[in-house]
Amino acid sequence: MSSPEPEPKAPSGSNRLLGWLASHTAMIVGAVIVAIAAGIIGYQLNNNSTSSADPGRCPSTTVAADVSPTVVTLQVTSATGQGSNGSGEVIRSDGYILTNDHVISSALNGGTVTVLFSDGQTAPATITGTTSAVDLAVVKVNEPQTLPTISYGSSASLQVGEPVVAIGAPLGLSGTVTSGIVSALGRDIPVPSSSGQNALLPGAVQTDASINPGNSGGALVDCDGKLVGVNTAISTVPSASGQGGGGSVGIGFAVPVDLAKEVADQLIATGKFTLPDFGATTIPIPPSAAQTFGVSGGLYVVSVTAGGPAANAGLRAGDVITSIDGRDTADQEGLFLSLVTKAPGDQVTVQYVRSGTTDKTSVTLAQQQ
Repeated sequence: MSSPEPEPKAPSGSNRLLGWLASHTAMIVGAVIVAIAAGIIGYQLNNNSTSSADPGRCPSTTVAADVSPTVVTLQVTSATGQGSNGSGEVIRSDGYILTNDHVISSALNGGTVTVLFSDGQTAPATITGTTSAVDLAVVKVNEPQTLPTISYGSSASLQVGEPVVAIGAPLGLSGTVTSGIVSALGRDIPVPSSSGQNALLPGAVQTDASINPGNSGGALVDCDGKLVGVNTAISTVPSASGQGGGGSVGIGFAVPVDLAKEVADQLIATGKFTLPDFGATTIPIPPSAAQTFGVSGGLYVVSVTAGGPAANAGLRAGDVITSIDGRDTADQEGLFLSLVTKAPGDQVTVQYVRSGTTDKTSVTLAQQQ
C-alpha cells in the first residue's frame, strides 16, 4: 500500500484542481478501499437515521458556532502568481495561526499569504516558522484587536469511534463543517513534503469526516470544540485509468494536537522545529552486515557526544540500537518517530547490542544546542 498524499492545496481555478486530482496515483488498493468505504457508508446511513441529539454524534451546530470564528482560510500566492487555498486556526490572540507547511510553502520565496476570517475581513500574514519534517507551519497577522482563539484538546485521550468535526475551506469554500468519527489512532503516515523528501505524520489521527483539497491546515475538533488534530492528508480511490480519483473517501489524517502544539510553540519561539537531543550519531546497518552484529537490523552508533544524553546513559560508539521505547529502529525513520513526540527532559528506554550481548538503558533527552 502506497502512502497518502498531503491533502493538496486547493488551486484557484477548478480546472487545475481537476487536473491535479486526475494526475495523482492511487493511494490504496481497490479491495481495501471498498471494504473501508462500505463500513463508512454504513456508519453514515446509520447516522442519517438518528436525531441530532444522538450521543454518538457531536452537536455540530453548536461546535460550528463556537469554533468557526477561530478557523481561517489562507489564500496563498507564489512569486510566479500561482494561487492556492488552505486552512488554519488562530492559536494565539495576538495573531498566530497554525497550518500545514505544504499550504504556505509556495509563498516562502517572494509569495504572499492572505488570511480570510469568518466575518469576511482579510489581512496579510507573514510566515513565522515552518517545518517540512512534520508538515506544520505558523503564520501571523498583525491585527489591532484581540482575535478569538481555538481551545486545545488532547489527542492522547482520543478513542476510536469518538465523534469529531472538521472545519476548514475545502475547494476554497470557507467555513465548511463536516462530521464523522475517529476511525483509527497512532498511524505513522509518510507523505511528500515541500522539501522534496518525505514528511511524517507521527501517530496521526485517522477520521472519516469529509476532508478535501483546501481543508489542509484546518481544525479537527472534539464535541467540546477543542482542537484534537490538524487536518493534513487524504487517501483517494483509484480511477478506471489507474490514476487517483481525488476527493474524500472517508480516509483522512490529522497531525495529533499534542505534537502540533509542541511544534507550534517552537516555531513561534525560534522559527524552527528541532528534535530533542539524543546525543549520538547513528547510521542504519545494511541487511548484509546485520548478521555480523548478531541483529536483524538496527542503528550503528558512530559516535556519542561527550557528556551528552547517550554517553551519560552508558552508550558507546560501536553499539547497535535495536529499539527505543519498544519501537523498532532499523532505520533513521524509527529514531525520528521515537523522538518526535518527546521533549527535553523526557526519558526513553533504549535496547542495544554490544559485542553480541543485548542490554537496555534509559536516556534522558536534552535540549538541542
